[in-house]
Amino acid sequence: MPTHRPLGKTGLAITPLGLGGHVFGWTVDEATSWAILDRFVDEGFNLIDTADIYGRFWMDVPGLSESIIGRWLKRSGRRSSVLLATKVGGLMGPAQSGLSAQHILASVEGSLLRLGVEQIDLYQSHLDDTAIPPLSLLMPSAPVARVRPPSTRFGSLIPPTPRGSGNP
Repeated sequence: MPTHRPLGKTGLAITPLGLGGHVFGWTVDEATSWAILDRFVDEGFNLIDTADIYGRFWMDVPGLSESIIGRWLKRSGRRSSVLLATKVGGLMGPAQSGLSAQHILASVEGSLLRLGVEQIDLYQSHLDDTAIPPLSLLMPSAPVARVRPPSTRFGSLIPPTPRGSGNP
C-alpha cells in the first residue's frame, strides 16, 4: 500500500500518485472508467483529479468526467476513501470561463452537482485569467462554503516578487 503524505498544511493526506480523469467519457468509456477508479482505490491510492471542462471540447458535454466520477462515487460508496480535486477557469460555454467570483461560485455548484458530493477537497484554477487581479482571487466577495477550507493563510500561496521588478 502506498504511503500517505501531508499535502502542505491543509490537513489532507495524499498518496504519491493521483489519478487524472481527463479521458473519462472521451477515450475511456464509463464502465472502463469505473474499473480504473475501483482498481486505483483498491491499490490504496486516493487522489482523483478532474475538471469542469473535461468532456467539453471532445464530446461537447461539459463536466463529463466529473459526472462519471460522481456516478462511480454513488455506486461504490467510496467517497470517504478518496480526495477529490477539480478545477475552474476553462471555457464551459459563452461567457462561462475565467476566474471571476461569479464564475467560480457557479462552477463550484456545477461541480458539486455533477460529482454528487457535499464538498470538494482541492479546488484549483485550471488557467490564468489576466482580467482578474491575483489578490482578488484570495479575497472572494462571497464565501465558497462547500470547498474544503485551507488551514494555511492564502497569502503564503503567492510567490515572492523578484527584487528589482518594480512591484511592491
